[in-house]
Order: sequence, then C-alpha cells, then structure tokens
Amino acid sequence: MRGIAAIASAAVTLAGCAPERPHAAAAEAVGRAAPDYRGVETRLLDLDLLRVDVAMGGAASLEEIEGYARCAAALDTLSRARKFLRHLRTNVAKEGGLWRADAVYTISARRPEGLRTIDAEVEAAACAERGIPMV
Repeated sequence: MRGIAAIASAAVTLAGCAPERPHAAAAEAVGRAAPDYRGVETRLLDLDLLRVDVAMGGAASLEEIEGYARCAAALDTLSRARKFLRHLRTNVAKEGGLWRADAVYTISARRPEGLRTIDAEVEAAACAERGIPMV
C-alpha cells in the first residue's frame, strides 16, 4: 500500500514538474486559446465506482475534455490505493466556450476485464508529461 501512495505522490510531483502546459503552447501555435482547466470533483458512488466531474474552457475537441476527466480519475484511483480503472461512460456538454464532462469508472486493485481498462500509473505519468492537471 505504501508503494501506491508513493506513486500517487510522485504523480502529483511529476505534474508540478511538467513543462509549462504544452497544450497551451500548441494552442497558441495554431491561433486558438489555450485550454483553461477549471476544476475537478471526484466522488465514490460505491466501493468501486468513481464519478469525475470536470470543467474546461478552450477545449478544441471532445477528446480534450474526456482526457482531462481521465487524468483526474487516474490520480484519484491512485490516491485510493487502487491501480486500475475501467471506463464506463462519459457525458459531455458545451455551453458557450465552457465544456463540462461527467465520467464514471470502476476502480480496482487488479486489472479488470474489458477493453476500456486503464492503468492508473501509466495514465497519471502521461497526463503529467502532457501538462494536464490532475487535481
């Protein structure tokens, strides 16, 4: 269990050491506003069911808001001493320039069956590398 906590701590540290929001630089290069990550809320719906709500301005696509939710879910999973997620569904809405998403994942210590399985450690590291905030 200590190992998972250390990994979660390292993921937070990595997020802090990530390059200055590479998405922002890429967005500016193509003449659009940089992504504006406006917050995350996570909560357990059951012992192994996690809901993640995120809001984001400046998203260029559905994939960006879904990725933000996945990053938050990965860190939350690690903080709960679990290692894997399985994506169940994501609802996305856009009002003006603000995107909102709520996503639901199962979380577990062992790799679940299914095609939408996510290794939380790998995902958290990828999010940190891309400069996507997870908290």
